[in-house]
Amino acid sequence: MKQSPAAPRRSEVLAALSLAIDLGLGQPMEHMLRSCLLALRIAGAAGVDAPGQGRLYYANQVAWIGCHADSFELAALFTDDIAFRADYYNRDQHGLPMYAGMFSHAGAGLPPLARVAYWTRFAATGSAAVRNIIASHCISAGVLASNVGLDGGVAGLLAHTFERWDGKGLPEGVAGQDIPLEMRIMHLADTAEVFLRQEGVAGAVAMVRARRGSQFDPALAGLFIDQAEALTEGLLDIDCWQAALDLAPNDAPLSGTQLDAVLSAVGDFADLKSPYTAGHSRAVAALAAAAGEEHGLPADDVTELRRAGWVHDLGRLGVSNQVWDKKEPLSRADLERIHMHPYLGERILSRVPGLKAEAALTGLHHERLDGTGYPRGIGGTELGIKQRILAAADSYHSSLEPRPHRAALTPADAAARLRQEVSTGRIGGEAADAVLTAAGQQPHHRPAAPAGLTPRELEILGMLCRGMTAAEIAGSLFLARKTVRNHVEHIYTKIGATNRVGATLFAVRNGLIEQ
Repeated sequence: MKQSPAAPRRSEVLAALSLAIDLGLGQPMEHMLRSCLLALRIAGAAGVDAPGQGRLYYANQVAWIGCHADSFELAALFTDDIAFRADYYNRDQHGLPMYAGMFSHAGAGLPPLARVAYWTRFAATGSAAVRNIIASHCISAGVLASNVGLDGGVAGLLAHTFERWDGKGLPEGVAGQDIPLEMRIMHLADTAEVFLRQEGVAGAVAMVRARRGSQFDPALAGLFIDQAEALTEGLLDIDCWQAALDLAPNDAPLSGTQLDAVLSAVGDFADLKSPYTAGHSRAVAALAAAAGEEHGLPADDVTELRRAGWVHDLGRLGVSNQVWDKKEPLSRADLERIHMHPYLGERILSRVPGLKAEAALTGLHHERLDGTGYPRGIGGTELGIKQRILAAADSYHSSLEPRPHRAALTPADAAARLRQEVSTGRIGGEAADAVLTAAGQQPHHRPAAPAGLTPRELEILGMLCRGMTAAEIAGSLFLARKTVRNHVEHIYTKIGATNRVGATLFAVRNGLIEQ
């Protein structure tokens, strides 16, 4: 008997979320995990107590998530939100270096004269807009911390994510020791990790020395400079994922309801990447689960569909809003970036052992039966009923939402569009039927089936009655032969038959011969 994977721990889910955050920061995966390890080493050397290290651990995982909630506004100012964030680490963000960085991104891609005009407008309003974005970021990060079950101490730290030792940070200009010690450590570790990875220990030390007393607490900066070799030893070589999880405080497996709360919160924040997708994942999750029930899937499969629905678009954080919010036709390069987001989501979620099934569904939600989907271009029997239902639910609900290049469709038009996808062989008919019925766009006129037969079993029973072999049924329904044989065995067990003749007689007696 196959053993179910252990329930995910909060630290595992938040570590996976941090991988998505890394991509949105323009950093390689495990940047935040490595900076977390560095922060804990600095905290230990600075004598921070265990509760403080616990707050630092979790604040480090989620501090930057608020940025993604403001990607739309950031891209409107600086064109490519991810490129802007990647460049953020390279400058001591105050005075001329900060303004030089902002103007280097503002209006990027515009013709020269139009860009000069944009700079003029930005000079008048840009500072206030950036201040508002950062204030919003801090609020958003605090809300996420609460929604994933972290205590108020963590949320309180996140209000200081963009403050600086010299008081020239945002949004409040808090200075010196008024910034909590844990956040001062995080400021140092977050940026030092980037320079350590790119320029080695000497480069990280030079950066910290240059920003000592301005961006960074001078005492912490001095500690890092004096102990840099010991503090960074092995950081570039160890398995950051496992090392970070090994240090997770107060970390028991999540109950079913706790896991649901965390995953739905993660999905909500992934959707905030663009205003066009607000609430998308929550709606897709509900629709996919309802469609799974309509189709007669077991309860565990319905739960898996719901959870996959919540997180299926996590990989969107790794694609710039310059692409997502583009009104003009997408270029080939744009499409290639978009086509990667299901893969990114699967890769991130698959790091959590207890979410591997949901990760697999996430990676396939844009695949199509005829092989024209992405990112893998697979189809047919490689896509089971759960994959087909999630794809149909995502397709249908996406049609109900506005996009930069089109208005939202009405439910009737969205249903017609999904049926068209069925007719062209891209979406499975049985999955679309279940989704449209669950969405109220197809009447429930199926009477309760005798002997507890599911819709799929009724369909296969009809084919058996018409003399089709298992191989022929498999080819017709794009199923594996083994799957069809399993269905036939279940049918025979339910109706008390042992062969096709007995099954045909049962169908005739129960008025099923036309199914």
